[in-house]
Amino acid sequence: MLNARLRTVWLANVATATAAVAVGAGPLRPHLVHRVETVGARHHSMIAMDLEVVTVTDRSVILTWTTRERDRAGRLRPVPTDTEVRIAPADAIGPARQCFHDTRPTPFHYAEIDGLEPGRSYRFEAYSAGQRAVSSRTLVTRRAGSPESTGVFTTLTPPPGRLLRTLALANDLHVGERSSGLLMAGLPTGLRHDGADHPELMLDSLLSDLRLPDRGADNLIVAGDLTDTGTVDQCATVRRHLDGWGALGRDYFVCRGNHDAPQPDDHWGAVFHRRQRLTEHTMGGLRLIGLDTTRLRGSGGTIVAPQLDHLREVLAGDPDRPTLVFGHHPVTSSAAVSNPGGPGFVLDRVTAMRLQAAYRDAPGVFLHHCGHTHRNRLGRPDDGIEVEFLEVAAAKEYPGGYMLLRLYEGGYMVNFYKTRTDAARRWSTRTRRQYFGLHPDHALGGCHDRNHVVLRDFSGLTPA
Repeated sequence: MLNARLRTVWLANVATATAAVAVGAGPLRPHLVHRVETVGARHHSMIAMDLEVVTVTDRSVILTWTTRERDRAGRLRPVPTDTEVRIAPADAIGPARQCFHDTRPTPFHYAEIDGLEPGRSYRFEAYSAGQRAVSSRTLVTRRAGSPESTGVFTTLTPPPGRLLRTLALANDLHVGERSSGLLMAGLPTGLRHDGADHPELMLDSLLSDLRLPDRGADNLIVAGDLTDTGTVDQCATVRRHLDGWGALGRDYFVCRGNHDAPQPDDHWGAVFHRRQRLTEHTMGGLRLIGLDTTRLRGSGGTIVAPQLDHLREVLAGDPDRPTLVFGHHPVTSSAAVSNPGGPGFVLDRVTAMRLQAAYRDAPGVFLHHCGHTHRNRLGRPDDGIEVEFLEVAAAKEYPGGYMLLRLYEGGYMVNFYKTRTDAARRWSTRTRRQYFGLHPDHALGGCHDRNHVVLRDFSGLTPA
């Protein structure tokens, strides 16, 4: 391999090392011209790979990728380089122009470009050390029509009216887990983080993300599997982290997952909520209902008759109130047949149909948030009700993040965000290869699963 030193002079679009320029309706023009020199050793074998268009909002896009090069044994190893993105309106003439350039070297690239025009298509290119980033050979990014395969993304058109509230949807923290990527004891070989507990690392990254102005979450909902085995220490640890972010029942809301079930003592219940009891909270006219869908044994879910009866009573008392329900186990038949664990891994069919029947009689229910499958997936209801069933990927591993649900007077917008600290990006990239390299196809979800808009009437809600 050639070990020549390359000197690259870039024209960046801002006066700092991290640059991002607003892209408007017309040609892209830099606000400032800033000359930056980057000097570093590069090998001809360096490749920029695993390109993903993770987040597409009404005015922004987030791209991630990894740079690697082969060592003497031929193995691909992470190598730090710069991060560059070029964008142009899809209908514009001429090449895409540089709109983001970060000269700080990293193998784990994260580029967020703001200032885009809602409802417009853009061509994009991502580069590191002059090498164009390409997507990996996964079905989810190579499927026809995906932004990674076409080189084009289209920003969302937001719902009409004011932004009222931003909710963060997360799940599967698994605090206390020692190895990631296990299907059963010792199989396949799990991944361990060097020097830190990866669930706490990822949780801290998530919580710090949500308070930043560009995310601005008003509330956090965690739909189960807060712990790995529900021990006293695990429950106390996750409660301490969450209490550092806000107050239970006011700022953040939780429900139990199968990993939080009594073993045999109910430590989780002592710290949060008693088993098989629903929780109800109202904020600015929005109702949040948390369900406990766990069994005493096994990974599948159910709702016992007293809790289901209580839910029917709550919904019947105010059926038109805008309502978000969250529980750990997925509900729909499409979720049952599409997850690797099969129908026995999700909510049992009898309970699932009774739950959807309750939603049919309460038109205010607009979204059911769940976890458990560790994937991003927008499910189909079984009987035509206007409820979105949204599975969200695990916070503790690839793709490592959360959904933001932005409520407007005229509907809501859903966007998935990867957590972005250096440590979180490193761990997410490492766990990307879980399950014999098949994890991205299972976990990431399609662009529409992660980014979409639904029109509803929320004009009766008050802003946060």
